[in-house]
Amino acid sequence: MTLFLVRHGRSLIDPERPASEWDLDPAGFDAVWELRGSGRLPARAAWFCSPEPKAQQTAQLLTDGDVGIVDELREHERAAGLLDDFPDRVRAAFAEPAEPAAPGWEPLDATRERLLPAVRRILDVHGDDDVVMVGHGTAWTLLVAALTGREPDLVRWASLGMPDVIEVPAALR
Repeated sequence: MTLFLVRHGRSLIDPERPASEWDLDPAGFDAVWELRGSGRLPARAAWFCSPEPKAQQTAQLLTDGDVGIVDELREHERAAGLLDDFPDRVRAAFAEPAEPAAPGWEPLDATRERLLPAVRRILDVHGDDDVVMVGHGTAWTLLVAALTGREPDLVRWASLGMPDVIEVPAALR
């Protein structure tokens, strides 16, 4: 069984709203459809998704099957507004996970505390099945580190496309 963590497609950025409310940018649909046809995702799998609109819309473009919406799969919570130093703030969040890296940001420890148990429950229920989860780059980077016992791969985080896929084989978890 492999866990496929899909980062959502390109967001339609609205600096007046929190990123958790952003939709998928229609200009990025082609990249999502390209991923669907690429063979990088399993033909048969249990599908789950973050409740955020951009993630749900990505999942709808990737599969015709049922997708379970799981609240705990949402991204690291961040207040509205764009930060010029966003990548540096995310790196600071990983360096000091017990502290908010910016006003209105959730500490990454809190993100991990809600994300990891939910993912473990899903994986326990689906045993030997492939599982696809559609969500977010920071949450997936944190999750991969927690599942594998490795340090968060911030180089990988910085290079994630929209959309993109991280595979976590059962042997690594």
